[in-house]
Amino acid sequence: MVNPNFKIAAIDGSARAGVLSMQRHVLNTPTFMPVGTRGAVRTITSKDLEELGADIILGNTYHLMLRPGEDLIQEFGGIHGFVDWKRLILTDSGGYQVFSLEPDVDDDGVEFKSTYDGSLHRLTPEKAVDIQCSLGADIQMVLDVCPPIPTEKRVLEIAVDRTHKWAIRGRNHFLSKEKSFENERAQFGIVQGGLDRELRRISAEQIVDIGFDGYAIGGLSVGETRQEMIEPMRISADALPKEQPRYFMGLGDPAGLVEAIACGVDMFDCVWPTRLARHGTALTMKGRVNLGAARYAKSDDAIDPDFDLSPASRWSRGYIRHLLSVGEPVAARLLTLHNLAWIIDFMKRARASIVQGTFDDFQKETLQIWG
Repeated sequence: MVNPNFKIAAIDGSARAGVLSMQRHVLNTPTFMPVGTRGAVRTITSKDLEELGADIILGNTYHLMLRPGEDLIQEFGGIHGFVDWKRLILTDSGGYQVFSLEPDVDDDGVEFKSTYDGSLHRLTPEKAVDIQCSLGADIQMVLDVCPPIPTEKRVLEIAVDRTHKWAIRGRNHFLSKEKSFENERAQFGIVQGGLDRELRRISAEQIVDIGFDGYAIGGLSVGETRQEMIEPMRISADALPKEQPRYFMGLGDPAGLVEAIACGVDMFDCVWPTRLARHGTALTMKGRVNLGAARYAKSDDAIDPDFDLSPASRWSRGYIRHLLSVGEPVAARLLTLHNLAWIIDFMKRARASIVQGTFDDFQKETLQIWG
């Protein structure tokens, strides 16, 4: 079995600082994965990401399988060669995007139309594995069923049941291909169950029983409040093996991150920091700052005066505000670089607090600003 080597370096309460070692790269956790939906994080390059200190990025299977297609990417030596990225890549299964399109779902898989040209496609647990293998992801996600919140309990029960059955098929297919892997690869299972606490326990037990290389908490941070999210997240995390990595899918705000880290989650991804950047909002040590506001027109302060590591610290708030007001694309680039640098540093500070035994203070301070 191909397993990532995950070791816990420090524990503070339930929060963990870990090290995930894979053939291609070593990853310190907790960690944040910038989202490269179509093979790139919008407005920046893989070289930028290296300089920011990102150890792992996320690729979107749904979009990449449609354009340019996994076969073409494979000709470039996989997604690493295609985007020129030497570190780790995690790919989602495509399920979340597919289910947002209200597809036709049956026990075998899901049928959907391309958002690009309306062409018809079918995704099964086995097909999701094949596509991600062609992409060459270091870590791939099993196909799951992600129902909306809120939804009826019967819908959640069907989603949990199909997620379980599809996970068995996806895992078996992944293991059947293991001998063909040129580089070390891993596959994560996904826990579903919505906000239903009992279904969360059931789903976690089912997925753990199959035996994956790591585990993800899915189906949360999809519109519910943070308070509604915390207990289902905690139940999911508590049911997962302590000796393997845990990944919360689609979470990126500082308050949500510290709550999840406090539950023992190790890995995160979200478009939130980069989407805010493209809309003129910066992450700072004192909270969110909308630099499009008129009051910053004459400000000669840096984007975040308290964050010297920002790659955009040389440009003033007044200048960024001007770029935003005239629609200059470089504004989105500078703010994206800043926000990703800020969130990557935030995760480093979270890790340091766990190692030092001061995570409780770090969590309280974060929630005071971002809660």
